[in-house]
Amino acid sequence: MLANPVYAGKLAIVIDDFGYRPAQENQVIALPSNISVAVLPNAPHAREMATKAHNAGHEVLIHLPMAPLSKQPLEKDTLRPDMSSGEIERIIREAVNDVPYAVGLNNHMGSAMTSSLFGMQKVMQALGQYNLYFLDSMTIGNSQSMRAAAGTSVKVIKRKVFLDDTQNEADIRFQFNRAVELARRNGSAIAIGHPHPTTVRVLQQMVYNLPSDITLVRPSSLLNEPQVDTSKPNNTRPVVPGKPTEQPRNPFKGISLCKPKQPLQPVYATTFFTVLSESISQSQLMQYMQHQWQGWGKSTPTVGNVAG
Repeated sequence: MLANPVYAGKLAIVIDDFGYRPAQENQVIALPSNISVAVLPNAPHAREMATKAHNAGHEVLIHLPMAPLSKQPLEKDTLRPDMSSGEIERIIREAVNDVPYAVGLNNHMGSAMTSSLFGMQKVMQALGQYNLYFLDSMTIGNSQSMRAAAGTSVKVIKRKVFLDDTQNEADIRFQFNRAVELARRNGSAIAIGHPHPTTVRVLQQMVYNLPSDITLVRPSSLLNEPQVDTSKPNNTRPVVPGKPTEQPRNPFKGISLCKPKQPLQPVYATTFFTVLSESISQSQLMQYMQHQWQGWGKSTPTVGNVAG
């Protein structure tokens, strides 16, 4: 019989949108305690469900609304890139008070906010005051969270899989298995889901039957795992939701490089020195010196002609 592998893949599962549906959320809380929950700070049952989850041993995160790129009504206290540092600090401070026992924060929506380096720098400065880590839900590929956290005490981890983009159980099961495979291949993976009845049913079936080489962990246990920053440098001006970002004009476009039509041929040492010697012998300086040398030889008397 083969022993379990020494290096198991680590799988973290976070269930977002806690605080609105206690019936479904209580079923999540009944799952293994290494499954974590993210609580919306302005939800009617936020404090109650955060406390219940914590008492049952689950890790609690703040699920903070952030501005999306799409035009839609924003929830109360949604973080926007154009907010002042003071306003962002106030919202995060109140969220910390509304969601007790939180050790991290992740974004609810937020493509406009997380893609703004300027906005996320203000978020990271505020998070550093509360010793909270940031779980990037990666609602946009060019998130600036890791770049913004540089130089602060905030650690950033990133979501790899959304479990329930659809409410089809087969799709959710497929996404769960995909998260398992990513954890196996990369050493760790974070999957995010929601307290939908179909999601809860899939979790009830699958978290108790994980492969022997996969370990269910809390997100905070992955804070020291290597993270890859896939972002591209972004402008530091605020991103306005629904409005394309204007790129600064470059008055000097520079000169394009000339590329050879055919690959350059190698130059051998013998050829190099032959060309070099020919160039030196044919140079004006060398010809002048040869002319002077010849003239000097003709004007100098030989030994036999010297008077005694």
